[in-house]
Amino acid sequence: MKRIILAVGLLTPFLVAAGNVNYTSTPIHIDGVSEDAWNKATWHDMPHLMDGTLPTSDNDFKGRYRLLWDENYLYLQASISDDVLIDTHPNPTKKYWDDDALEVFIDSDASGGNHQFNHTAFAYHIGLDNQAADYAPDQKAHLYTEHLISRWQRQTSAPYNIVWEVAIKLFSNSYEENSPNTPLVLEEHQVIGFMLAYCDNDGSEVREHFMGSHEIQPVNGDKNRGYIDADVFGKITLLPKK
Repeated sequence: MKRIILAVGLLTPFLVAAGNVNYTSTPIHIDGVSEDAWNKATWHDMPHLMDGTLPTSDNDFKGRYRLLWDENYLYLQASISDDVLIDTHPNPTKKYWDDDALEVFIDSDASGGNHQFNHTAFAYHIGLDNQAADYAPDQKAHLYTEHLISRWQRQTSAPYNIVWEVAIKLFSNSYEENSPNTPLVLEEHQVIGFMLAYCDNDGSEVREHFMGSHEIQPVNGDKNRGYIDADVFGKITLLPKK
């Protein structure tokens, strides 16, 4: 039965191209409901195990996503099948990776490299409350919810997938904590580092499955590298306006 609990010197892995992203002249309304503009976007699957165990069925977890862009945002729409939603940590900066969460990895200039405690890239962990957390240079988790707009909604017919939409602002590598930071204006032909993952908890103290959009070459057996190393992200290219 479905239940929702809301308590509010490394080796360099290879890159996998995530593809091209079409422009939308109509801003996407972030509400978890598909609209005609999304017909211009291509679906991509999320079949790769990054940590934990493989889901036992499509009901346990199955995911795919698509992207669009305009001058202000990179738009993401994910279709997620998940029969149990868990959010047991009321503090959105504590153990958010062990609750159900959509994790969006962004490297605005695709420069790669270590970003665990700096802002040359971001690993936005977006919880079921639509708040986004990542680690900062002080080695503590901070909220970056102002960087994006996030909404999700269950479909009303079987298989009752979650439609999760996010509009993401991008920032340069010179981003500074607690300082005015102007979002980038996105441009044609811009190359961006991108990866998507989903933290899936079915009722234990930690997530059982961590599934992603890109295959990651393990370092000492560890594939959970995205929050540390932007070299494991894919690359997307913003296609010209039409």
